[in-house]
Amino acid sequence: MPKVQRKDIPRALLGHLLQRIAERSIDAHALKSLAVWLDTNPEVPPGDWFKRFPSMTVCGRGVLIKTFLTPSQVPIGAEL
Repeated sequence: MPKVQRKDIPRALLGHLLQRIAERSIDAHALKSLAVWLDTNPEVPPGDWFKRFPSMTVCGRGVLIKTFLTPSQVPIGAEL
């Protein structure tokens, strides 16, 4: 299975992710939890997937993280 891509993120996608962090008030603690998870070099399915954290949900497609949701928003794809 592929692993989450952490380098060479497309500029438009990076801008989108930063915008979602700001708009959805994702705090440093949540981002630290994401970083710790990414440090495990997680495998992800080729299609849509999501990973729940206490104060956010990370959504991806294949190797890329695509967006961040609040806990009240409904993700699609396979739960990791």
